[in-house]
Amino acid sequence: MLIVKNAVKEAAGDKNVSSDFYEKLDEEVGALIERAAERADANGRKTVQARDL
Repeated sequence: MLIVKNAVKEAAGDKNVSSDFYEKLDEEVGALIERAAERADANGRKTVQARDL
């Protein structure tokens, strides 16, 4: 898991967070990281930077 459930719950404020939300959010974060890493590679860098998002 890439996300921290407690941090997500805290960010949601007084809302409840379902378990399937955590799973989907984790997938989305993973995809973002993968795309950012690919962009860094395409630019000849080994460091993923904010601009890769």
